[in-house]
Amino acid sequence: MRRGIATFTLDTGRCPPWLFRRMVSLGREMTRVLVEEYGPTEFVRRIADPIWFQSLGTVLAFDWNASGLTTILTAALKEAIRGEEKDLGVFICGGKGKTSRKTPDEILDWGERLSLDSEKIESLSYSSKMAAKVDSSLVQDGYQIYHHAFLFSVRKNGNSAPVLSSWAVVQQGMNTSNATARRYHWYDELQDKRLNIKNKKYGKDFIDEPHSGIASQVFERKVLNLVDKKSEENRELSSELVSSGYNTLMKDIQLLRNHFSDYSQMISFRMPPKKAGGDGEQLTFLKLNDPHFTTHPVVTEDFTKSKYLDRILQKATYESPEDYEGLLAIEGVGPKTIRALSLVSEIIYGADPSYEDPARYSFAHGGKDEIPYPVDTKTYDTTINILQKAVKRTKIDPTSKDKALRRLEKIST
Repeated sequence: MRRGIATFTLDTGRCPPWLFRRMVSLGREMTRVLVEEYGPTEFVRRIADPIWFQSLGTVLAFDWNASGLTTILTAALKEAIRGEEKDLGVFICGGKGKTSRKTPDEILDWGERLSLDSEKIESLSYSSKMAAKVDSSLVQDGYQIYHHAFLFSVRKNGNSAPVLSSWAVVQQGMNTSNATARRYHWYDELQDKRLNIKNKKYGKDFIDEPHSGIASQVFERKVLNLVDKKSEENRELSSELVSSGYNTLMKDIQLLRNHFSDYSQMISFRMPPKKAGGDGEQLTFLKLNDPHFTTHPVVTEDFTKSKYLDRILQKATYESPEDYEGLLAIEGVGPKTIRALSLVSEIIYGADPSYEDPARYSFAHGGKDEIPYPVDTKTYDTTINILQKAVKRTKIDPTSKDKALRRLEKIST
């Protein structure tokens, strides 16, 4: 499964009304054809694929590498299927800015209208919130989330209420310092998965490399990547720190505060390991005056006098979450709290997190110079061929069809 994130130039301004109307019209036809051909579950799965998503946006006449493609495409598709959601079995919630914050309410509203199981629809709302939290707190890459769209599909169940079959998240963040945007894709198929009643979620892993597609032109150098498998020990130790109790945790926090009170005096130091070996040997940990720390994503922020951080840590230790996901799900736990716990785990107990950008290959089908990975010609060709067939089947005027096909032809050369 491809994993990832797509990065684009950050757009300003608005989509012209005439263009948006055309995108809605063509988007409606494309959605009808694709759902008829492949079904609602497959349609949602394809939207979760950054290659497919970007290609569809281009078919609907938006710039290939523009950040606005994400926001306008999801808005156009949401408008295109308005009133036809139940027939198609596809539902789109959320969007850009203030609309994104309404996503959980829109999900719950659809659940009531469809007579879906209340616990399962709450699970979808939980998934939406967790996807947003992960990409703002566990992937700290300098991009602030400003767009969040949640899609889900259902399948008919005779005369009974429809059954949830899949969900996807397409969200985007902006980095104003380098004027770029980055898109995050998620997908989970719900068929044959049991609901975990305790935390109201299906079997989706939100912590360990959860994204469904990664593609990027810009690779960041300062990324605290806690969804990387390499960060597993760091995550586990962060959970242990919280479960150890507030007073114990704050001793470690205070130790770091003492050393970080003057960054110019950073020195290496020794601490006993979290789980000491049989001979009780001391472990030598990272040097704080190492060049690595001159651009360290955590150390460069001064959290030494944050009373708010102390209150959130107190709340987290009081609630005593079972695992790292439970910790992240606590209201108020955000990037700063996660950074502080990660730093304690790394500096004092030697559990290094990953600082590698989670993006793994270039936008969107690979690089022609095979950097950072060879072009996936099979995926590339399949995407283009399917969209070409869909365009030809749409009930739009010949001129619009020719324009859409030419746009597809352009991105395939």
